[in-house]
This record gives sequence, C-alpha cells and structure tokens, in this order.
Amino acid sequence: MSESGDQTHAIAPDELTAILDTARRFIREEVVPLEPLLLSRPWHEAVHTLNALRVRARALGLWAPFLPEAYGGIGMPLDAFALVSEVLGWTPFGHYVCNCQAPDVGNMELLLAFGTDEQQRTYLAPLAQGDSRSCFAMTEPEHAGSNPVMLSTTAIRDGSHWVINGHKWFTSSADGAAFAVVMAVTDAEETRRHFRASQIIVPLDTPGFRLVRNISVMGEAGAGWASHAEVRFDNVRVPLTNLLGMQGHGFALAQERLGPGRIHHCMRWIGVCERAFDLMCRYAVSRELAPGELLADKQQVQFWIAESRMEIHAARLMVLDAAARMTHAGQESAREEIAYIKVFVANTLQRVLDRAIQVHGALGVTDDTPLAWWYRHERAARIYDGADEVHKSVIARRALKAYGGRGARAEQRNRL
Repeated sequence: MSESGDQTHAIAPDELTAILDTARRFIREEVVPLEPLLLSRPWHEAVHTLNALRVRARALGLWAPFLPEAYGGIGMPLDAFALVSEVLGWTPFGHYVCNCQAPDVGNMELLLAFGTDEQQRTYLAPLAQGDSRSCFAMTEPEHAGSNPVMLSTTAIRDGSHWVINGHKWFTSSADGAAFAVVMAVTDAEETRRHFRASQIIVPLDTPGFRLVRNISVMGEAGAGWASHAEVRFDNVRVPLTNLLGMQGHGFALAQERLGPGRIHHCMRWIGVCERAFDLMCRYAVSRELAPGELLADKQQVQFWIAESRMEIHAARLMVLDAAARMTHAGQESAREEIAYIKVFVANTLQRVLDRAIQVHGALGVTDDTPLAWWYRHERAARIYDGADEVHKSVIARRALKAYGGRGARAEQRNRL
C-alpha cells in the first residue's frame, strides 16, 4: 500500500477567503450564465462546454481543492474544503468543473489513502488530471440498500485473477467511466459479516462488463457523468493486484469513503439551498400579484423565507462542526454528528426547494430555473448514503446506550 497518507495542509484565513471569493465569482459570473444551455443539452454536447470551464477552473487555481498539490490540487483539509463545496453547490455543475464531483472525489480519496503505487499511477493520476472518470458499484437491486452486508456479487480467486460475477444498480456515472471500484464478496465463509467483502478495481473495457441501461430517475435517464446505471459483471477477470486495500476490508474502506463523502454532499446541498433561497427571495420581491402588491408582502411567503433562512444557518453550523471534528480528531469521533447532518441537511434541502418552487408557482416546476432539476435529482438525498431511517436508528441507539436500553445491545450486534 502506498504511504501517501494525509497530504493536506492548513489554509491561512486570508488564503481561504481569497479562494472562496475566486470560486464565488467564477461560479456566478461564468458557470451560472451557461446553466440553461447545459441543462437543456444532451451530455455529449454539454461536455464540450464543461471541459472549457474545467480549463478555466484550473487556470483560476480551483482545481481539485481536496487533492494534494502533487496531484494538481490545493491540499485543503476537510473543514476548509467544506466551505468551497458550498460555494460550488450554487450550480449543478460547480463540482464537476472543479474536478471534485461525486463519485470521483470519493474514489480519488480511496486511491490516495489505500492505493498501491501502481494503482495510483494507473487510476488516480488520470482522475486527478481530469482525463478520465470513474464509478462506484455497491448497491444491488436484489437487496435492501439499507443493509449493505447483503451482497450477492462475488469475486473468486482463479490463479492470478479475480473472477467477478454480480448485478449492480445506481452505479452513478458509469456511462463513459474508465473504471469502477466494485464491492464484492471475497470471503463468503467469514463469520464476521463486515469482513466478507472487498473492493476491487475493474476497468470497464474488461470483457464481461455490461452497462445494461441508464436508469430513468423521475423521467430522466441522463447520460455521462449525470447518470445512474444498472450494470452486470459476467465472469469479469481482473488481476489480483486490482484489490484495493486489504482483502475483507471492503466495508472499512466504504466507511472511510462515506464519512468525508457525507460532508461533501451536505455542504453541496447547503449551496443548493442558498441558490434556491436566493431565487425565492428575488422572485418574491419582483412578482406582482396586483398593482403595488408583491409576493413578498404575503405573510406566508415571509414565513417560508424565515424558516428557510434559519434552517440553512443551522444546517451549515452542524456540518462545519462535524467537518472540524473529523479534521482534528478523526472520523470515529464524528460518527454521531455525521448521522445528524445526513438527516438534517437532506430534509432541509427538500423543504427549501419545495418552498422555492411554491413561491415561483408554475414557473417553479418548469426547467426555466434549476429548481425542478434539483427537486428531481436531490429527492434521493434522503435515501442514498444511508436512508434517513437508518441514521435515525443509529442516533437513537447511541442515545439509549447511556440508559442501558435495548439500543445498546442492538448497536453491539451491528458491530459484529
């Protein structure tokens, strides 16, 4: 395993302020004006414009803020990158043009921390340069996503290779990706459930891999990076050296990926909330219901604006607290706080978007603003990376643990 480790460094307050100001101007002045074009065109057309914006982001020093400087990034610690992520979340394309989009950001972090030197040269370096994309294949349609130890995909040793068979879906961004990080059972007889699976790198030009379809999500199948695929692995053979990390440690790696990933998502969602709030307020003070009577004069609209402002502020503070804990004390120290924010911010996002759409009336459900796009694609925020109900159960069990309740025993069982 490579000894890359944590290659972030502290960012001085003045430097962070300058980066945030640059990012804010770039997003609002150069990316947002292109949204109508980008949202209305198919991926194979939009990607040319996005690539030009990527060149611009690199020139501005906004490329891959989370990556170490050796890979072309800024080397930001998580709590600083969280603030950048909010700024980029103002548009659906902010993270992509700065090469810190999911699922690539999580795969890059995994490869940086656990990849061998060869894996980093072959897979991490092209991702870091923006020359390739990747995907992460874990969820299976035959099993409940809320119980990740239920996996049917297998990887069996055969000489110097793994032979992988399985069926996955919601493998985001598989369309056009160079490789997948696949979660597969490698130790079927292991009695400890969380040590049965491993993560294996699979180039997607390997014989036996098949992209079945891009799944239609609320009427939109998408394409390229902006898609979720159903895929199959039929006797896919890859070298044993494609194992990422240690055999049987797939779930440990998944947790390493999910902790920072939830910070990334939550701060992006707060950026979405801020944009929705801005659109809501601008429309409220400009839309006349009658001569001299504005939407903003209505008490209900004022309540929606006040509720949104308070909830966004609370959400931001919660996420920044969790990010600071992770940065300075490690992921385990923030386990409960990560559960808090995953539930709280996802629900805040849904409420703020719904209010903004309601204020816009019929305009809100059209694609003339990004609100409807976000409403379609971000409803899943309360499902992926752990459904609300799963996180609430974790929070309750930990609370009950202090009282010796049944939650304490349930938590102990889940750690086995």
